[in-house]
Amino acid sequence: MKMLRNILLLLLFLSPLVNAQEDEVDKNTLTFPLDTTDALTVNRVIASAEKYDGRDAVHIIEDPNSKGAGADRLATLQGSDITDAVIEVDVVGIPAANAGANARGFAGVAFRVDTDGKKFECIYLRPTNGRAEDPVRRSHAVQYESIPKYPWHKLRRETPGKYENHADLVPGQWTNVKINVTGTTAKLYLDGAEEPSLVVEDLKLGKTHGAVALWIGPGTDAYFSNLTIRK
Repeated sequence: MKMLRNILLLLLFLSPLVNAQEDEVDKNTLTFPLDTTDALTVNRVIASAEKYDGRDAVHIIEDPNSKGAGADRLATLQGSDITDAVIEVDVVGIPAANAGANARGFAGVAFRVDTDGKKFECIYLRPTNGRAEDPVRRSHAVQYESIPKYPWHKLRRETPGKYENHADLVPGQWTNVKINVTGTTAKLYLDGAEEPSLVVEDLKLGKTHGAVALWIGPGTDAYFSNLTIRK
């Protein structure tokens, strides 16, 4: 009886601590099912709630009325300001029906997006490169860039291979994307892998903060589902 009483007392003591920890986890985790567009602020894209491959998702395409050739094709998540966080989302990217020959189905995540959407870090997929016959194309399957000063083509020209890598991607197929952002480092993990597919150790904007956004490149038809941010 004495042992039972001690166990009950211990449980009573621990219960508030467990609840406090759970509350702290909830407070530091943002969940966006992406079954509606209510939480999105769009820039140069069109977003709609649709089903893809049997699941609720947000469908994002370029806005044909947008002007210019900038990289700021964003659907920004309201209330998602972060400095350090783990961002996880399921992504599908395919070339749009009317896309040019260089379209790759570019789709990914922008983070630490500033208030006007002109400065941000970005990690994205080129799904059609994942199993391309050309080995050079395969090595360009995942990419980091920093807008506006370090677009992908500048990074590739000045530091070939440092900010992109191979990954086994299939266009039109869901890929789980997890990006761990800490200080000036970002690591990309795909489909639950323990080892990262890409490591960036010198994020070009430095240790700053800003919103999280869904990002697409030119000529892309993309779907996003089940996004979480763990701060």
